[in-house]
Amino acid sequence: MLGNDLTDKAKGDAAPNTDPAGSSDARLRALAAQRIAIEGVSIEIDGGRFPAKAVAGQPTVIGADIFSDGHDSLGAAIAWRRAGAEDSHEAPMTFVENDRWTATVVFPENGPYDCTILAWRDLFTTWHKEVTKKLAAGQRITLELEEGRRLLQDGLDKGHAPAEARATIVGVLAADAAHAEATGDGAAVDAARFARIGDPAVLALMQRFGPRTNLTEYKTLTLFVDRKAAAFSAWYELMPRSQSGDANRHGTFDDVIARLPYVRDLGFDVLYFPPIHPIGKTNRKGRNNSLTAQEGEPGSPYAIGSEAGGHDAIHPELGSLNDFRRLIAAARDHGLEIALDFAIQCSPDHPWIRDHPEWFDWRPDGTIKFAENPPKKYEDIVNVHFYRGALPGLWYALRDVVLFWVDQGVRIFRVDNPHTKPFPFWEWMIAEVREKDPGVIFLAEAFTRPKVMKRLAKVGFSQSYSYFTWRNEKQEITDYLTELTQEECREYMRPNFFVNTPDINPRFLQTSGRPGFRTRLVLAATLGGNYGVYNGFEICEAAAVPGKEEYLDSEKYEIRAWDMDRPGNIQDDIRLMNRLRQTHPALQGFTNVKFYNAWNDKVLSYGKQTGNDFVLVHVNLDPHATQVFEFEVPLWEWDLPDEASVEVRDLIHGNSFTWHGKTQWLELEPHTRPYAIWQLFAPGVPR
Repeated sequence: MLGNDLTDKAKGDAAPNTDPAGSSDARLRALAAQRIAIEGVSIEIDGGRFPAKAVAGQPTVIGADIFSDGHDSLGAAIAWRRAGAEDSHEAPMTFVENDRWTATVVFPENGPYDCTILAWRDLFTTWHKEVTKKLAAGQRITLELEEGRRLLQDGLDKGHAPAEARATIVGVLAADAAHAEATGDGAAVDAARFARIGDPAVLALMQRFGPRTNLTEYKTLTLFVDRKAAAFSAWYELMPRSQSGDANRHGTFDDVIARLPYVRDLGFDVLYFPPIHPIGKTNRKGRNNSLTAQEGEPGSPYAIGSEAGGHDAIHPELGSLNDFRRLIAAARDHGLEIALDFAIQCSPDHPWIRDHPEWFDWRPDGTIKFAENPPKKYEDIVNVHFYRGALPGLWYALRDVVLFWVDQGVRIFRVDNPHTKPFPFWEWMIAEVREKDPGVIFLAEAFTRPKVMKRLAKVGFSQSYSYFTWRNEKQEITDYLTELTQEECREYMRPNFFVNTPDINPRFLQTSGRPGFRTRLVLAATLGGNYGVYNGFEICEAAAVPGKEEYLDSEKYEIRAWDMDRPGNIQDDIRLMNRLRQTHPALQGFTNVKFYNAWNDKVLSYGKQTGNDFVLVHVNLDPHATQVFEFEVPLWEWDLPDEASVEVRDLIHGNSFTWHGKTQWLELEPHTRPYAIWQLFAPGVPR
């Protein structure tokens, strides 16, 4: 078990075998030992097959249903330790309601942990409750006091109290014996003795250190503790080759270094690049996904591999490996982490095809099979396969690609289409990388079936793309966020709310104008712990291929020059959102969101609270019309009556005032103020 030898001692000595036949004695005793029922453990994923997730240094609430026969009081605790460590720790669990118990644990470091639940019958607390009732009813408790003395003595003999606590109990027993001998018998004497033996301080010591009768231990569960960036991050995506400011000149890593102050000024902490590797020439794509490239067109960065190298090489026009290392260092100086795209597909020119043909699929005529997904055509790439002759060589090669970039200083990877690769590969590969650096973060870019997305999170992905990009109406947003934050997936799946990507130009943004961009930004930044934008979002770029969710003149196929300061940009909104996220602990959580009443189907009202920090948000979901509405101030969160008042700060404009009563009204005009963000102060909380 996880507990130390002190908890083992609390089990007491076993009674002698009394089974005449002896055939069922072992089974009987094993079953009898597990007297306490422990069920519904919140961090148990698929029966313990997969680890739940937590964040180092942040409170993690762990819950379980704990109950037993009869009416005895119970005690419970979480026992936990770093995987492989000798010493274990305990966090006491507290009864909530309906046999539900919870404990809050702060895991100190990034890495894997072993956890279990301990529960036991607390005989001293049971005695204390019964005697309190008898004394209040005027009943004599002389015999009960003797039982209490014996329980205290049992605590000395079988408990695990430290010296100071033992000294306190010894003193109580001695004082009680002297008092009883000196004053004799009587109700007043009983009350005085109980005041000493049942003193709250003594009760607290026995609850903490007393014997654990019928100690029951749940199975050991694994929990992976990430660093904070896995649960709280703001991503900005750009194409390095489009950073020169001139569509006729290929950008370099030095051009990206020059852009770092801009990205940091917007408040982002992760700068993400699509693939930076050599691009093949065979079947290279042209502008707007044309099947034929013209001379000088750069091709898709997802067609990885050429005579210049493969997944562990850099596209020559971007610079050298030393240039990339300089970029990593410069980004770090600006408070930014670089995230790389891990896209496993290969150009037909990739060196692996020559060196490891057994890793690929070949047609009967000897040609290689392209990565087509009818009606989409991907003749510029081919896929590896993971079994047959590719196992295990390809698995090791892909792991080593990731470890190569980890050695260069990259600790965040966005993984392209992980749902088209085997789950066992990801489980193995992520575990292998974490053996070297447990702080490496993997984002699963998988817009696919819900159960597949959740399985990827279970096998180890730190973050997950989600359906947020297509959730636009009030009810569907509420339903989806309720699923993500309240159902079991909250224990292992962390969404990253990207508002757009190079592959996805959402229809909502194509038709909403600037108000829609501001709305989607606020939703992503305040609902999500993790969120991201692809460059162009800040200038409300929405030109689309007719009838498709694809960008016209996409820089996946050509070099673009961007003017991010053009009129109508929403840079100030982005700066505000990222500043509020950094300064308000409530906005750094994800599962703490609650939805509140706003009597308008076009307005979403929700709040987040962490400690004394409470943030309330209203968003107009209609980018074309002003919404006037009444809403509820959630006074009940502080047990306040409907007519109470709360102090409020407008986090957009900075002014403060008071809301009197539960019902208020507001107007949100899409072109001037499509959202409102408030900080609420409970009575007694200083502003």
